[in-house]
Amino acid sequence: MTLELKVRKVGNSLGIVLPKEALAHLNVHEGDVLTLTEAQDGVRLTAADPEFAKTMEVFSSLNRRYRNTLRELAK
Repeated sequence: MTLELKVRKVGNSLGIVLPKEALAHLNVHEGDVLTLTEAQDGVRLTAADPEFAKTMEVFSSLNRRYRNTLRELAK
């Protein structure tokens, strides 16, 4: 999907408006979080996955708790 989006002034900032097709493709709704990342071929816009965020939170907790054990296993 390729869309041309116009940058517009929104208050003191700049923003873009995503058309219905883009929202449907990303499966996002009002209040959802989007992530803009730099890629080799430009930038990538993706919808945040709540399950992934939850998984990373659990991983961070376990990583802190078992830091020394994981360090020893990595040797």
